[in-house]
Amino acid sequence: MIYTVECSFTDPAAENEWNAFYSNEKLPALISVRGFLTSQRFRLSGGIPSAPTYLAIHTISNEGILESADYHQNGGGNFAKWQPMITAWHRNIYGGVDLFANVTNDQRVLISNESGDALKALGFQVLHLWATGLDRTPMERWVAISGNLPDPAHHLKADGVCVYVPMGSQLQSDST
Repeated sequence: MIYTVECSFTDPAAENEWNAFYSNEKLPALISVRGFLTSQRFRLSGGIPSAPTYLAIHTISNEGILESADYHQNGGGNFAKWQPMITAWHRNIYGGVDLFANVTNDQRVLISNESGDALKALGFQVLHLWATGLDRTPMERWVAISGNLPDPAHHLKADGVCVYVPMGSQLQSDST
């Protein structure tokens, strides 16, 4: 099961500090929560300009984790300082994938909220995700991971596809 968190950030002067907090404090705190299996963060590099800039993809064992005391004490929250600068914030739980793949620095995550056709036309194996909890918007997503492409810009020709680059390695819990 996949838990996604998406947002944009409106204060360029504080963005480096925000990214350091999220990548170096928030993600390790989340992966320490029982039931969080993987966590990885991405930044939009092309596609739909109105899409959220940041995307975190977590593999979780079940939806109840987000209501657990462990999550609320160690993983959830901690955003009071950043809240005024966060926009386009969306959280979703998706079925369709049991464990999200580790995306290496030379790979890209390609996402369409419209259909998998554009991604299939580019020759990618496509994962179909469907919303099962939280915002449930979009209800469906199609995801592909590009393989070791030196220039991912040609993927932008596919209408409705967002291209995300990894902001670091995938964190994995001891139970993955």
